[in-house]
Amino acid sequence: MPPAMDFVNLLELEALARARLDGMAFDYYASGAHDEVTLRENRAAFSRIALHYRVMVDVSRRDTATTVLGARVSMPVLLAPTAFHKMAHPDGELATVRAAGAEGTTMILSSLSTTRVEDVAAAATGPLWFQLYVYKDRGATEALVRRVEAAGCKALVLTVDAPVFGRRERDVRNRFGLPAGLRVENLVAEGHGDLVAPQEGSGLSSYIAAKLDPSLTWDALAWLATLTKLPILVKGIVRADDARKAVDSGAAGVVVSNHGGRQLDTAPATIDVLSRVVDAVDGRGEILLDGGVRRGTDVLKALALGARAVLLGRPVLWGLALGGEGGVRRVLAMLRAEIDEAMALAGTPNVSDVGRDLVMPK
Repeated sequence: MPPAMDFVNLLELEALARARLDGMAFDYYASGAHDEVTLRENRAAFSRIALHYRVMVDVSRRDTATTVLGARVSMPVLLAPTAFHKMAHPDGELATVRAAGAEGTTMILSSLSTTRVEDVAAAATGPLWFQLYVYKDRGATEALVRRVEAAGCKALVLTVDAPVFGRRERDVRNRFGLPAGLRVENLVAEGHGDLVAPQEGSGLSSYIAAKLDPSLTWDALAWLATLTKLPILVKGIVRADDARKAVDSGAAGVVVSNHGGRQLDTAPATIDVLSRVVDAVDGRGEILLDGGVRRGTDVLKALALGARAVLLGRPVLWGLALGGEGGVRRVLAMLRAEIDEAMALAGTPNVSDVGRDLVMPK
């Protein structure tokens, strides 16, 4: 095993990847907004939840598989939409989607991908979803949505917590821009592919301020429904009333997310608000969660509080940086093994056995 791949849990990955990555790329992937309070809280909040395990349950056979939007996945973990994978590895999003398929789960491709959706879809061997930002140029957005559906993606994930981008001070200090040769490939055809380093500040923040539509309202869901038959999930929800509005507006589900602590600092940790969102949706859509997931026990806690599955973000990028497709596969396999162990020790041989009593016993 190469030294860079010598890790025994996902928490060790970040330091290993930092030694491998260019400093600007590492800071872009790792950073949160302002004081990074929410970034830290996403992780810390899991440690405040106890698992009230069952005993004397036959766990000799266990199954980590579940379904998300009706599609079977090998575990309740999907790959979160993260941008600019070619900064981590030359194969970029192609390596990531191949790893997702090989490990039996779904990748959500970012709008800000360094590989075109058509090329990623061609390399996929499992379901591919697409994360969407709505541009001020609605014609460009419409064209992209139609391309996404034509490419064979199975769902749209609409990000709604970024009317502007949070101030990520590491990016400001580094004057972040894409390295030479890399572009926002999904928007090149519409004239929005270049993201260059500025004289000062963050090039990504400038790009978002110039390109994305900050006037987005719930009416956008109805508009998107006129463009595609794909199910639409709303990503960036931390409030019960917003979750209710999402499903009332036609969403197939929501992603409880604070953008990995990268938008409004001091926003709540996602696991802390999950149960309220689940109660508000009341079974009318599927609930996913991201933010701070690093252990199999984290996944079990999210399931117990009502999530259908979780999304894994930064560890996928660290694995990609350390070993390309093989690195991502090792990350996913390691997390699956931890989920299996946690299920055995909690007395829950199947995902369907995980209920709220595991974290909130009567």
